[in-house]
Amino acid sequence: GRASKTKVNANMGASPVSSGTEEEVEKLQWAEKWGADTVMDLSTGGDLDACREAIIRSSSVPIGTVPIYSMIIGRKLTDLDEQVVRETLEHQAQQGVDYFTIHAGLRREHLPFVKKRLIGIVSRGGSLLAKWMLEHPERDAEGRQRDNLMYDMWDDICEIMRKHDVTFSIGDGLRPGGLADATDDAQLGELETIGELTERAWRHGVQVMVEGPGHVPLDQIEYNM
Repeated sequence: GRASKTKVNANMGASPVSSGTEEEVEKLQWAEKWGADTVMDLSTGGDLDACREAIIRSSSVPIGTVPIYSMIIGRKLTDLDEQVVRETLEHQAQQGVDYFTIHAGLRREHLPFVKKRLIGIVSRGGSLLAKWMLEHPERDAEGRQRDNLMYDMWDDICEIMRKHDVTFSIGDGLRPGGLADATDDAQLGELETIGELTERAWRHGVQVMVEGPGHVPLDQIEYNM
């Protein structure tokens, strides 16, 4: 809208097959030169810790990450658990990361809607957590299957974020990959959950950015607390 300023976020990161720390720092410098307001380190290869530390040390703008990318390095996705989540978030927060993208809005109840999609799940973080749920079919004492562990851990994650003054960028794990899937039950179901998560984060004193399209305002989404 006219009253809002456009913010530019630059995505970068080393991969297992190309680039490295020096190249990523150079990308950071170019991003800052041409007006990026924030930068995301999406590295998935090389020395992730060294690269992240170099970027944070060299940056004059806020730095964000998608922590699940680091959580699955060197382990099977099925081995991802609450301890790994806590340790990774604590470590990156102590390094000085300013905001985390956490894909907690995608829940098990949304997965059946994805089957109707033309393109499926296009978010890497969303697809990883959807696969995690599919590979954890175990049920609790009340017969309920495990949900997205990021959703189940939300209050614990909020405490870590508040402790280190880190901001949420709540990931849109079910964003559509094309017009054919736009505003379908999967996307709207996730947006409803994101509305809930946003208010829960606010109650913990944590700032929130919501990723994804802006054509469904959160104040127009009804949900049960």
